Amino acid sequence: MAPLATPARWLRRHFVVIAGLGTLAYLLLPNVVVTVFSFNKPNGRFNYQWQRFSTDAWTHPCGVADLCGSLSLSLRIAVWSTLGATALGTAIAFALARYRFRARSAVSTLIFLPMAMPEVVMAASLATLFLNMGITFGFWTILIAHITFCLSFVVTAVKARVMSMDPRLEQAAQDLYASPLQTFLRVTLPIAAPGIAAGALLSFALSFDDFIITNFNAGSSVTFPMYVWGAAQRGTPVQINVIGTAMFAIAVLCVLAGQLVGRRRKRS
Repeated sequence: MAPLATPARWLRRHFVVIAGLGTLAYLLLPNVVVTVFSFNKPNGRFNYQWQRFSTDAWTHPCGVADLCGSLSLSLRIAVWSTLGATALGTAIAFALARYRFRARSAVSTLIFLPMAMPEVVMAASLATLFLNMGITFGFWTILIAHITFCLSFVVTAVKARVMSMDPRLEQAAQDLYASPLQTFLRVTLPIAAPGIAAGALLSFALSFDDFIITNFNAGSSVTFPMYVWGAAQRGTPVQINVIGTAMFAIAVLCVLAGQLVGRRRKRS
């Protein structure tokens, strides 16, 4: 007969799973707290103690002044900065992965500098540049700053995907008399699409969440992270928890949708 598993042996066998689940629970705990307190109705200005259940904040998410305006500004900046950073980053990634030219290593170093340096350094540098050029702080300065910041992450994601591509696939398309444009659209782009999508999603998340660079280059404009920071000084409205919960739910749904699409493609 096989010896019975002791608690210590069982714990050693499942330690990795237990540690992973514990880490995941620790990471998701703030989201759970935000979700729970989105249904709270506090007596005062601060939503830090549970008082009673209420859905008023969900039925009136824009009930606080300027909240939805700041959210709209953050979403517009995130969308446009994602489009700009993805277009430029994809082109730069292909150039660095496919071509050999002078100062290629220097360009690679400069591209990755925003990922290595502290955000406050980049924020202060961009603010100084805009001041010296006489540019009025606002939507366009935030957009330029976010594209500059997100560009490195897009290049990293797309370049890794491009370098792992098999060049024989493109050569086979050329042997079948495909034009360079057809080869790019039907072979190269579909293969590089996961890396481009990953870079775009990362760019959107970083742009929407950024506070330090935005605070230095926003002027009188107020994005959603800046609104949350300012509201925390006076009292956090429940609607902030509602928007945070909604954003988290949308992100989870996007991840699940991607997983389902990937599984269907593997089965087919």
